[in-house]
Amino acid sequence: MSEAATRPTAHATALLASLDPLLREWLPRQRWFAGKGRPIGSFEPVAVTELLPRTAPSGLLHLLLRVRRPLVPAQDTALEGPSTEHTGDCYQLLLGVRRTLPPQLAPALIGHVTEGPLAGQTVYEALHDPRLAALLLERLRMPGRHGVLRFERDMSVGMPSGLTPRPLAAEQSNSSVVYGDTFILKLFRRVVPGVNPDLELPLHLARQGCARVPAPAAWFLAELTGGAADAGAAGEACGLGVLQPFLAAAEDGWELALRMLGKGEAFTGEARALGRATAEVHAALADALPTVTLGRAQIGLIADAMARRLAAAAQAVPALRPYAPGLLTAFEALADLGGEGQSWTAQRIHGDLHLGQCLRSPDGHWSLIDFEGEPARPLAERRMPQPPARDVAGMLRSFDYAAATRDPWAREWATDCRAAFCVGYADVAGRDPRTDPVLLRAHETDKAVYEVLYEARHRPDWLPVPLAAARRLAENGSADAAH
Repeated sequence: MSEAATRPTAHATALLASLDPLLREWLPRQRWFAGKGRPIGSFEPVAVTELLPRTAPSGLLHLLLRVRRPLVPAQDTALEGPSTEHTGDCYQLLLGVRRTLPPQLAPALIGHVTEGPLAGQTVYEALHDPRLAALLLERLRMPGRHGVLRFERDMSVGMPSGLTPRPLAAEQSNSSVVYGDTFILKLFRRVVPGVNPDLELPLHLARQGCARVPAPAAWFLAELTGGAADAGAAGEACGLGVLQPFLAAAEDGWELALRMLGKGEAFTGEARALGRATAEVHAALADALPTVTLGRAQIGLIADAMARRLAAAAQAVPALRPYAPGLLTAFEALADLGGEGQSWTAQRIHGDLHLGQCLRSPDGHWSLIDFEGEPARPLAERRMPQPPARDVAGMLRSFDYAAATRDPWAREWATDCRAAFCVGYADVAGRDPRTDPVLLRAHETDKAVYEVLYEARHRPDWLPVPLAAARRLAENGSADAAH
């Protein structure tokens, strides 16, 4: 297929029109769709590529789809950053096309098309089809272009063919496929122009020889030009997916913490080791990429942005309002220190660090994964240098979440883990994050505010967890105080 054939043409528009009613029902049910609870205004094709012709027994359509929806200012700006109805969000879809869907693929059904170019065809989520998922790996094994799509790989990494694919069922903001317990392919669902940090940072860390992060083996992007580039800046490639080694024997940090907590076992040793791993990654990122000094003006802007997010979250979630004045003091204290001449170093960081982003191998080695940052945030913000305290605050919040799975809450367990993590971080960095309490409290407060809004919108049953942190942070003014 030529590049021109992949651009939004009259045929692509007609194809999307035939899919419109099916996607309106299917998209809002997907965990990675950001527009839940708000009506879909319209769809617009950004790029359509036939990775496998529809004339084959099972065709494979790669679709970049812009979804326009009404703007809800209080919610959109608080959780997702500035957005407009005109721009919309761009999503990556992989659609299988068959006349008849076999029973084993029934859970992947999107719907039956009744009119347009796909009339009489059945459309389904392609990642659940082993044949189509295997085709993606083959394209990654052979670098090159396919329409607007560009496939690249590290040729020093062996990539055997014939690895059996299986999609991961865990709910997440993207989609992943494991190939033969050897590789895992992460597909970015909500895409924007520019380098995705989940490819950019692991590549830099691999060049630094950092063993804490699985090195990318292959990846693919979309190069959009002309009208298709309306999704963002023309000429910028959109990162679409990255293939990395799959740590088959490793255990998810969240699941490990819950298992040990359930058995009444201490997690402080693991928390300290995880603190050391985090500090090693921060050190490698500081060596690989530029660092900046945050002075009075920059600190003021950061504190103001935190205060705005708090105001927007309090407006959207009434339960947060009683704590808002106390929480605001965390950001005021940060701005005051900046005004007095205090400065901090900022660098590239993980950006969304929590127990679920960490894997522990049987020999006790901790790895960090998923460097995309908070996917709802604008890409430019996710790629900005930040104080490492932001990652530390994210992990401290994660220990609180784990403690809240017990009845009653295992508050002392969380306190011990938080302290052990900071000690481990200091083992490598030479400085305990708690010795900078104003910066740490501001970032933990900002994270708790984000969590309040997120849980209110997506998981109301979890809302008491960040609200408890908001109460603590508002009342005692300390990020590392006992609960």
